[in-house]
Amino acid sequence: MSKKFTFYPGCSSEGSGAHLDTSTRAVMKNLGAELEDVPDWNCCGASVGELAAGHLTNAALSAHNLAQAKSVGEQDVLTACAACYLNTHSANEEIRENEATRNDLNEALGEAGLSYDGELHVRHACEVLVNDYGMDAIKEKVTNPLDGLKVAGYVGCQTVRPFAGTERGGDYDEYDDPDFLDNFITAAGAEAVEFENKTSCCGGSVSVMKPEDTLHLMHKILAEAAEKEADVIATPCPLCQTNVEMYQDAINEKFGTNFNIPVVFHTQILAVAMGLDGTKDAALHQNIIPATKLKGMAK
Repeated sequence: MSKKFTFYPGCSSEGSGAHLDTSTRAVMKNLGAELEDVPDWNCCGASVGELAAGHLTNAALSAHNLAQAKSVGEQDVLTACAACYLNTHSANEEIRENEATRNDLNEALGEAGLSYDGELHVRHACEVLVNDYGMDAIKEKVTNPLDGLKVAGYVGCQTVRPFAGTERGGDYDEYDDPDFLDNFITAAGAEAVEFENKTSCCGGSVSVMKPEDTLHLMHKILAEAAEKEADVIATPCPLCQTNVEMYQDAINEKFGTNFNIPVVFHTQILAVAMGLDGTKDAALHQNIIPATKLKGMAK
């Protein structure tokens, strides 16, 4: 199904989450979506912008991106990053509903010759996959089913909170026990293991600043994945992916474990299952811990 979106890549797309960006673009293209990047986009403030600069300044970052997106057209704005979605969607809804905030932000945007009144709809890529395409369409694109791959679907705590169960958030899943990630995994022909920690917090941005305070959170996630004998952990969140993968050595040292579990993005799994190139499209070479079994299945 051909459909056009204005795509907001976010900062992680150029660094730690580059493999999410690459595989998202490949999967969406394979489903028939056209993505046009927001011109001159900037950071959304991620998880710490509001704490550091205050609400209005943080919202202005997203307002600028939205004004730039409006210059591309009226189509929905799509982002694959949980933090980008939370900030951009929140700012957009506040601009739509709060006249005082809208006026304040437009005063700031006016300094750059821009304005924005909340006309667009900001959507998460996972919600678009569920609502605009659906599992049947995804399954139809699967030419390389991942038989025998056991996957622990780790949604994380941001992707489904607080908008997944709202009308403007697409009503695409529940906060506490979401199914969409397991559905992506099974659509790819893999086995989605039962995973109680699917929405547990990994420590978020605190892990970047004080990882010693959050290792126990990641240990819990990894321990269950190991107990369930998962070949990989799959997540839609770039911060979750970075934290749970990057700190495994520190976790092993602190807890006396020997975790070496690949942590991949759901779109990497979908790209491989769709028969796309394991390097060019799935970007499996960019994982710190090689997803050896998944790479062996790639074309």
